[in-house]
Amino acid sequence: MRFEGKIAIVTGASRGIGRGIAIRLAREGAKVIVNHRASKEQAEEVVRTIREAGGEAYEMQADVSDFQQAQQLINGVKKQFGRIDILVNNAGTTRDTLLLLMKEEDWDLVIKTNLKSTFNCSKAAVRWMVKQRYGRIINITSVIGLSGQAGQTNYAASKAGIIGFTKSLAKELGSRNITVNAVAPGFVPTALTEVLSDEIKQAILESTPLGRFGTPEDIAAAVAFLASDEAGFITGQVLSVDGGAVMQ
Repeated sequence: MRFEGKIAIVTGASRGIGRGIAIRLAREGAKVIVNHRASKEQAEEVVRTIREAGGEAYEMQADVSDFQQAQQLINGVKKQFGRIDILVNNAGTTRDTLLLLMKEEDWDLVIKTNLKSTFNCSKAAVRWMVKQRYGRIINITSVIGLSGQAGQTNYAASKAGIIGFTKSLAKELGSRNITVNAVAPGFVPTALTEVLSDEIKQAILESTPLGRFGTPEDIAAAVAFLASDEAGFITGQVLSVDGGAVMQ
């Protein structure tokens, strides 16, 4: 198995894309920390699913948008397991509305949850990855960070920020055998996308060359590749997993 003996942290892993990533990494042998902010029952269900399939997983609560809690999560994992090999920064949220109607708190919340959490967890994990001279950091961005989208200025800004963060950090850490990449999902039906109307969903489907929506498993497969030794010469890249919807 590709990740046997590896320790992986997946933030926001209690549902949706994060859940799919946690299950995939565990299936390939990683010991997975299933992080959540306030979804203990859902996180425990993910852990149970992994263990029933013969994998190893642990539920750990932390609001990773808070600097101190993120530090405590990462340092706690290092203390318990001795190392950190894979960090998947997946925690995220939306507060969609036109800029003219957007409240300051909605802007701040999305930037803090999506972008600042990526900084918080990466800063804590890099300390240990540098010492062990190995690491894989995969940041979950979005095709919206590449293309923009009306009504999502806060979300697009946070996801575009993650792309710039990824490229810059990759340049800082390459000499230490640490790769930093991003995965940009297209439309994947999750709790975050349930608020969209059927008309919007149909328009997205029609603009997707492969003619279907993505699944958490599609995103998890890309993350698993970038976390693997096969991707050891890939860093600073953004891999769009979107059915061809946004071609660069």
